[in-house]
Amino acid sequence: MTHASQAIPSLRHTYRRMIKVAGTEAPAFRKSLILFGLANVFQGLAFACFFPVLRALLADPVDVSAAWTWLAVMALATAADLALAWRGHGFEYDGAIAGMTHELRVRLGGQLRRMPLEALWRWRTGHLGGLLGSSIDEAVAPMGTLSQAILRIMVVPVVIIGVTAFVDWRMALAMALILPMAIPLYRWRRRASAQERRDVAEANARTESDLVEYTQGLAVLRTLTQTGAKARRLQESLANLRKVQKRALMASLWPSLLLAGLVEIGLLVVLALGLIWVTQGSLTLAAFAALLVIVMRFGEPLALFSELTQVFDLMETALRRMDELMAVAPLPMATPAGTPADHGIVFDKVTFAYAGEDEPALRDVSVQVPVRSLTALVGPSGSGKTTVTRLIMRAADPQTGTVRIGGADIRALSPEDLMARLSVVFQDVYLFDDTILENIRMGRPGADDAAVMDAARAANCHAFIERLPDGYRTRVGDIGGSLSGGERQRISIARAILKDAPIVILDEPTAALDTESERAVQTAIDTLVRERTVIVIAHRLSTIVAADQILVFDDGRLVERGDHAALLERGGRYGALWAAQQGIKNWHGAAAST
Repeated sequence: MTHASQAIPSLRHTYRRMIKVAGTEAPAFRKSLILFGLANVFQGLAFACFFPVLRALLADPVDVSAAWTWLAVMALATAADLALAWRGHGFEYDGAIAGMTHELRVRLGGQLRRMPLEALWRWRTGHLGGLLGSSIDEAVAPMGTLSQAILRIMVVPVVIIGVTAFVDWRMALAMALILPMAIPLYRWRRRASAQERRDVAEANARTESDLVEYTQGLAVLRTLTQTGAKARRLQESLANLRKVQKRALMASLWPSLLLAGLVEIGLLVVLALGLIWVTQGSLTLAAFAALLVIVMRFGEPLALFSELTQVFDLMETALRRMDELMAVAPLPMATPAGTPADHGIVFDKVTFAYAGEDEPALRDVSVQVPVRSLTALVGPSGSGKTTVTRLIMRAADPQTGTVRIGGADIRALSPEDLMARLSVVFQDVYLFDDTILENIRMGRPGADDAAVMDAARAANCHAFIERLPDGYRTRVGDIGGSLSGGERQRISIARAILKDAPIVILDEPTAALDTESERAVQTAIDTLVRERTVIVIAHRLSTIVAADQILVFDDGRLVERGDHAALLERGGRYGALWAAQQGIKNWHGAAAST
């Protein structure tokens, strides 16, 4: 598809996009289009009745009977227009528009659930929020009104020209010539504004994302005195949005003025020709009087057509953003479907690189995690530890090699089956703005209150929950902001305990906690990992001394493996990390004693 065709989509293309967006409401939308089309036919006929009405009124003597007859016909045509238009708007009044927006959000939400997490992480939160909110409204809300307006532009002038041809073919031809004259200017305006509209949409999306980030980080920004005019990133987004909006307005100004001027000039030419023909005696005064009224009605939809280009551009931009999201393919399922024999994990010659990255995050990694064992992953930042856990969760697939659970390739497991076997406790805990009870219950939605409280006791958080003003009914605030880091971690562990999955992944859940909170969380973890296959990302090596095996990563490669004693005896990379941490620990101890 060429750039020009992308910038100026045809009405057929726009119609197909509307039908696609309508989903199950497409039959109702088509019905509304038919009703609008018929309504506009009757509207054109009603205005065409001005010819016989004025002919009867200007006759000598006045033909009262004919005037009343044609006035009645005009009234009936107007009534039919109103009735059909009202039925056509039932598409909006009966809730079809609301149904479409709901269905579209559900479809987009389903896509978010299916798309690889690696791809999802590349979308900013504010961008997705705008896509699921304002973009859907921009694409769907105008559909009924826009369809009626387009059909009015297309149908009413054609009907008027057709009737005028029976009165005076010269007048009909003059009016018909206005339409093709407007097309070049219309295309110019669309071409001038299309890219600017896309730029405005991108600038809005960036600003929405920066506003979300600014709001979530406001506590940190206040401590850094980087709020208001000092919030550099947000101020840059707002300034860019202002510049892009100004440029978009200027880009469409001259084409709009010229298009509107062409319509007005064309209609004046038609009236001037009519006046000349009246003075020459080749056009009746009654026909000319009717023409005055009809030409004014003829010009209204043409002028409206100029303004509709902005709505077209907004719709197309919103639909394009949705298409970009929907175009992200889900990870393929391998066949036949697999059934793990147990919950041991195997990496077989796995190499993986993130999208857009030249260097692999993992390089030819082969390792086995036995059933009901504790395996620790250690190494410097960026060494590949987190990538290992992400591949187990199938956030993405490796470019080469295989990840298996219980002998089954995880690509042969459905996402639901795979995630049912995993409990994950992240270092950065995310709690939803709901009660503590419901945040824990997310681990097993069907669990009763007693089971939730048992999990809380096992996670060593029942006591602090009971001290809260509303106990388990206390709302935790946005991202759990009303709780301390240790409290959030224990609620996250309670959620994992309630889920009772056979594989547990821990992303250093005690790294950012004070000593007292760390002890409480570690006690909760001890309960969680019993009789399970456990993988823990460890930064504090003292917490994984008892691990069954320790895997040492560096630059995406597995460089060492073994238990704590064996690795220390080898004196390699792990020994150096241990010595460095022990040195820091001894320094802190010496400093505290002075």
